[in-house]
Amino acid sequence: MLPEGCREGAALLLVYPHNSEPHVLLTVRRHDLPDHPGQVSLPGGAVEAGETVEEAALREAAEEIGADPFHIRILGRMTPIHIPVSNFNLYPVVAITADRHPWRRQDREVARILEVPLGLFRDPGTLQAEERKLAGASRQVPFFHVEGEKIWGATAMVLSEFLWMLGER
Repeated sequence: MLPEGCREGAALLLVYPHNSEPHVLLTVRRHDLPDHPGQVSLPGGAVEAGETVEEAALREAAEEIGADPFHIRILGRMTPIHIPVSNFNLYPVVAITADRHPWRRQDREVARILEVPLGLFRDPGTLQAEERKLAGASRQVPFFHVEGEKIWGATAMVLSEFLWMLGER
């Protein structure tokens, strides 16, 4: 059962070819945002009234990175994840596009766009762990270290599940 007031969210895990290798697109959130400031995330946000999870994921990707929904093919949903700090129940949506597009970041939310080759996640040095204080307790938290950024939390969980589905982890 989800906590009271929990909102539905959608995120797009977009896979596309670049330099003959599959890539995933991630964003680095601006440091002055109220939710998840400075963190690496998938394009996504709240599901609006009357919208499906897939429609929300495509809309958010169009808003945040300039993705063209007409050139994206939805493959399906992954396991939903509850994110306590923002009280979202996040529905990751996997999609593909045949071409790398000229991504355009939305300055209000996105500080940087990361285009990460899937093969990079196979590198044993990419998966690391560090101690973090969560809910008042110190815990070892795994993260992917990519392009100088730490990918952790819900984004790391979504990527881990996706890599597992591909047989990469």
